[in-house]
Amino acid sequence: MPVGVSVTEALKALCSNKLRKAVLAVKTSQGLLDLSAVLAVDVILEPITIASSAGLEILRHSTSHVMAQAVIDIFGEDIQVTIGPAIADGFYYDFAKEIPFSSDDLEKIEARMQEIIAARLPFVRSEVTREEAASLFKNKGQRYKLELLDSIEAETVSLYQQGEFVDMCRGPHLPHTGWIKAFKLIKVAGAYWRGDEKNAMLQRVYGTAFADAKALRHYLHQLEEAKKRDHRRLGKELELFTISDQVGPGLILWQPKGARVRRLIEDFWKDEHYRHDYELLYTPQIAKRDLWQTSGHLDFYVDDMFSPMDVDNVSYQIKPMNCPFHIAIYKTRKRSYREFPLRWCELGTVYRYERTGALHGLMRVRGFTQDDAHIFTLPEQLEQEIYNILDLNMNILKAFGFKEYEVYLSTRPEKSVGSDGNWDKSTAALKLALEKKGMNFEIDPGEGVFYGPKIDIKIKDVLGRSWQCSTIQVDFNLPERFGITYIGEDGNEHQPIMIHRALMGSLERFFGILIEHYAGAFPLWLAPVQARILNISDAQLDYAGQVYQTLRKAGVRIEKDLRNEKLSYKIRQAQLSKLPYMLIIGDKEVENNTLTVRLRDGKNLDPMTAEDFIDLIRREGRTPEIN
Repeated sequence: MPVGVSVTEALKALCSNKLRKAVLAVKTSQGLLDLSAVLAVDVILEPITIASSAGLEILRHSTSHVMAQAVIDIFGEDIQVTIGPAIADGFYYDFAKEIPFSSDDLEKIEARMQEIIAARLPFVRSEVTREEAASLFKNKGQRYKLELLDSIEAETVSLYQQGEFVDMCRGPHLPHTGWIKAFKLIKVAGAYWRGDEKNAMLQRVYGTAFADAKALRHYLHQLEEAKKRDHRRLGKELELFTISDQVGPGLILWQPKGARVRRLIEDFWKDEHYRHDYELLYTPQIAKRDLWQTSGHLDFYVDDMFSPMDVDNVSYQIKPMNCPFHIAIYKTRKRSYREFPLRWCELGTVYRYERTGALHGLMRVRGFTQDDAHIFTLPEQLEQEIYNILDLNMNILKAFGFKEYEVYLSTRPEKSVGSDGNWDKSTAALKLALEKKGMNFEIDPGEGVFYGPKIDIKIKDVLGRSWQCSTIQVDFNLPERFGITYIGEDGNEHQPIMIHRALMGSLERFFGILIEHYAGAFPLWLAPVQARILNISDAQLDYAGQVYQTLRKAGVRIEKDLRNEKLSYKIRQAQLSKLPYMLIIGDKEVENNTLTVRLRDGKNLDPMTAEDFIDLIRREGRTPEIN
């Protein structure tokens, strides 16, 4: 596409699937449309449509401007307009408004947006000096825009205008508002100005937009399904976990049923690691602060650490990581190359500071248990060890029901330590292991940790949502900083390579993902309660008690509901509890020494004895076997 075409021609090509290559700038009568701001590439190799990621970003950002215009039209220019970017699934705009937006307000805003869209107002771009922009926003009383302007070093800035609404924006936008076909305002939430708790609280209005109504309906259906599966709601209803204001935000209290699932996960994890030649470690919750100085965490990670504490006039730090402790165990004696690789694992609880506004149920917490492991390896073993980790990783995730992934190879960030040679070696080893495993992956430039590159694996749940879980990181830095060595075949001291890895990420987050993936209806091997005994009347109390004891002693995770309630009510309660089996006992079952077994989907199995049911649980509820 040559430079010099109009915005309309450029966007028509964009949206008609004809654009296969694009220059980064398209000259227009309104100024310069900078595609690089959105596309961030030199050449577009794939066809781009309005439904593509780049096209949707333009659509959603344009829709956010329409929303801001509608808010100003309805509530007046006394409202402060801040920023309104496109995000992964939609867009938002932050407003400073004394009276909170209501659901009725969102309906009014949507109605006004429809009028603006119907008017087919063009998005007009202009470039002005900083002084001209400052004068404009000062006259409008938009103090947040003036603050944003102060942080811009360029002598000129770009403005976009549709109708009477003007905003400072780099663009690009659609040719006119009539291109917006399907949108919806989703919710209102609080947000601190610039994400800083010390700043004013703003109101963030979230919305989304799609290329057509069908895509929008599908997305809204997914949102409703996600609400039903929300782990915070199910965690409370199923009595799995709680978060107490008295204890503190971001700190999880595992209730008996949740603790039961956690034990099952931990036992499975430990057994599989032992089978794959790992040894289990346990380490303290705190250590001298000097340890974190040596590790480099005080230089690179201090903002995510809690304040230190003094013990006997010595400064101690609650641990944000397990790795320095494992190095301390390594240093307890001289190591030989014949011992390698050393594979050490720990379910280690760590504590990291998260802003209150960022906390989210089990997904974002301040105290969590990592399924951590560190492998000390010889250079020639590195690639094979990474391959082995990937193999174990995939098999364990598959055992929990996850079969689709997004894989990223994250490279060196700007703020990092270590030589170029070590970074190149470790990045190459990660890449080769991924290729050997036959895994598709994307390069994530600059997103490695400060001490080395990494592989990140995001699992996809039943709704197709991606969740960050597994990470594999190569580290030359910590072995060097702590001065750990081994005696090589040549009799000299050499420095080992260290691999950090977590397969689930954290037990808390992984449990939250499992709750939403299964909507609380866990598979039999993970179900906190596998069956509940329901009697029809008090005449069956003795037999129900005997069955309960028999099943419990056999290891069945069993409950009993012997309340003087109608059977239909107790069945309904069991279904709401997502129980795999209900064991119904009436006079006939007592007489025949049997059970009526009802599935959670409402179907009944043939009558069976307690011993038959134990065999069924042992057969159907076996822990998954992996290679």
